Amino acid sequence: MDKIKIPEDFILGAAVSAWQTEGWSGKKEGQDSFLDLWYKNAQHVWHNGYGPAGATDFYNRYQEDVALMKEIGLTHFRTSINWSRFLTDYENAEVDEDYANYIDNLINVLLENGVEPMICLEHYEVPAVLFEQYGGWGSKHVLELFLKYTEKVFERYGDRVKHWFTFNEPIVIQTRVYLDAIRYPYEQNTSKWMQWNYNKALATARVVKLFKEKKLDQTGAKIGVILNPEVTYARSSAPHDQEAARIYDLFFNRVFLDPSIKGEYPQELWQLMDKHNITFDYTDAELEIIKANTVDYVGLNLYFPHRVQAQTATWNDEVPFHPSYYYEKFELPGRNMNPHRGWEIYPEIMYDMAMRMKNEYGNIEWFIAENGMGVENEHRFKDETNIIQDDYRITFIRDHIYQLLRAVADGANCRGYMLWAYSDNVSPMNAFKNRYGLVEINLADNRNRKLKKSAYWYRDLIHSRLLDIDSEQVYK
Repeated sequence: MDKIKIPEDFILGAAVSAWQTEGWSGKKEGQDSFLDLWYKNAQHVWHNGYGPAGATDFYNRYQEDVALMKEIGLTHFRTSINWSRFLTDYENAEVDEDYANYIDNLINVLLENGVEPMICLEHYEVPAVLFEQYGGWGSKHVLELFLKYTEKVFERYGDRVKHWFTFNEPIVIQTRVYLDAIRYPYEQNTSKWMQWNYNKALATARVVKLFKEKKLDQTGAKIGVILNPEVTYARSSAPHDQEAARIYDLFFNRVFLDPSIKGEYPQELWQLMDKHNITFDYTDAELEIIKANTVDYVGLNLYFPHRVQAQTATWNDEVPFHPSYYYEKFELPGRNMNPHRGWEIYPEIMYDMAMRMKNEYGNIEWFIAENGMGVENEHRFKDETNIIQDDYRITFIRDHIYQLLRAVADGANCRGYMLWAYSDNVSPMNAFKNRYGLVEINLADNRNRKLKKSAYWYRDLIHSRLLDIDSEQVYK
């Protein structure tokens, strides 16, 4: 076994979000988020009926959780502020003092225990009333309300929080709702999808501008965005497959990477939007704001590779345009799979994405904001001490961090690794079906917490700053 030294300033933390952990305790009438709205209208599609209502009860048990974070030794912890709960009046940005005090206390307890808070302003938590009244992020009025909310948050916590992010995975909600129509309210509308994409990119630039105006950049704080680019591989070297991968990358990766980091959209994307009549509503002044207010750094959520090939079927012209007009998924024969989640395991995505950030995006500072392995029925792996022996998760984390450290050695400006997740938590639809946490949430025992084997392994890794890796290829 070889030992690889982990840089002392390399983040080794973990993440969750507000809506996936807090629960509805203390939530007031009219404070539903989009996720709450979906859950209330389609509870039957959430695994075994679990959802954001109970979640992990983090709202009441955060001190217990922070104590476990300290025991594990997490250097950083990321969560979100639930926009829908932070305010009681979204138009006038009136703060809910009960919820705001909870966030105050959480930040203070984290800092007191040596855990650096990383705060995301929106992790799918757009208020339900703004979704119903204005169409959510399809509306530029909602963008203005988001800025009012953000200003209140900066004023309240800007003295303590040094890591800020506008969105987590800003492409996801509209992709599921308006592009693929697989989530409530199930509307296939590609133009709405693209407008949401643009308005969120503009919102990020506007928040960066506000961040500077508030002089938070002079306090040592940084502002970024957390994206989920899917590292895309073509089936073959043939031009038609390479083109399929390039177009997939334009629509799903560069649509946020480029405006956030480079301050502009790819010319090819403009051409494709115009060709298919899905160009978003914009002004030249807005594009100038995007150009002048790029992010300080980015978090990247990487879980699996995305493989595509050229489209092999004739397109149905009665169907609204979808980027899959140009591609279809390709399943690599013999791929290593997580059978529980249905995702390919390919740690090399870390290295390949790192080299892309270095070579195509100016080697901007970035880190892994999410990476993890979801497994069903983990109670099967409990030993006589009642600890889940999740060696599969340890292997997964080790192999992905190894690829990151390879990239760092080759000059990538990657500053850390955040595991998804600190604890088991609710996921959209899957609820608690697939468990991701270092910490078990026992639903049968009052949601009580218990460290898994991976938590002890992660603790040792953080303490030693040495990664054991078997670098010798064994031919069988």
